[in-house]
Amino acid sequence: MRPDTPPADNADTVDHAAEAARLERTAGLYPEDAEALLLRAAAHLELSGDRPAATALYDRLLSSGDRLENHHLVRALKASNLWEYDHEAEARAIIEGIRTTAPRDPAPWVIIAESLESHDELESAHKTFTEAVDLLLRDVPEPPYATHPLLFGRHRVRRMLGAAHDAWDTLADTLHTAPVSLDELHDPKRVWSLGSDNPAELQAELVRLRAELGTYREALSRPFPVAVLHWPADELEELVTAYADLATEYPSHETHLATIEASLRELAASGTQNLGIVSGTLPSYEAFAASEGSSPSDAALLPQYATTLAARGRAVAWPPQKEAECWCGSEQPYETCHGTPTI
Repeated sequence: MRPDTPPADNADTVDHAAEAARLERTAGLYPEDAEALLLRAAAHLELSGDRPAATALYDRLLSSGDRLENHHLVRALKASNLWEYDHEAEARAIIEGIRTTAPRDPAPWVIIAESLESHDELESAHKTFTEAVDLLLRDVPEPPYATHPLLFGRHRVRRMLGAAHDAWDTLADTLHTAPVSLDELHDPKRVWSLGSDNPAELQAELVRLRAELGTYREALSRPFPVAVLHWPADELEELVTAYADLATEYPSHETHLATIEASLRELAASGTQNLGIVSGTLPSYEAFAASEGSSPSDAALLPQYATTLAARGRAVAWPPQKEAECWCGSEQPYETCHGTPTI
């Protein structure tokens, strides 16, 4: 599932060109969120059929240099788009560059592997999916939500290649929650059923398609993570100094960090997936409170602020990927920082 995919609601009635223009204007008003907004604008341009304009947006983002947070993702989306309007050589070069760089973010891997798959490059798609899961999931006790499409995509391609199940396929089966199994959903013979005159075969295919659609709807229903609000130390000090009523919410920065990790672990244990962390700033929070016609001292605004930041693409996935720095900003590996549960 592409992370920039526009919502499916009323998809047939959306004026994609107009929506892209609106998002570009919004990006001008909120430069700190320009990357997420322009990615969605590019997705609308692709859906409108104006792929050269989408490429121009990707190039605009890539030209921003160090300010770009998801450089590999933007390059992957550009490659996928280029291939769709006969720029295959350039697309292949970008894909190969991403594979060589081996990013720790699963999203660009999903994009380039699915691009290869959609152009019948099944062996290359399989190799790309496998490189990604070996890099990101080896020795990881529980695959993060964002990595699930890698396992599902690899399973799908292996079924099309006629490969026998391996340990990664078994893990994909375990993570899959739809009533129809992955083996059925990814059965290459399914396409033959669509041309069958046998009512029983057609009915069985309708059941499988409904299950698959349900999986896509579940993913689209949460286009951004369930996010917990994080205040860096200096921002938290300014916050409680300016709004003393919030000191009861945040007795200390150390307690705040421990509460974030504990809350996320509790959500994960309850079965909640697609978790993330958003970092707040005092000016941004004050602007949000003003937009809501409320006082920043109102603690009820805090979860709303976190949700708004997540919807604007500011969330960082939790838990961090293997060997990544801790989310708290300590610059220590997550595994030896907040990744070690307290007894």
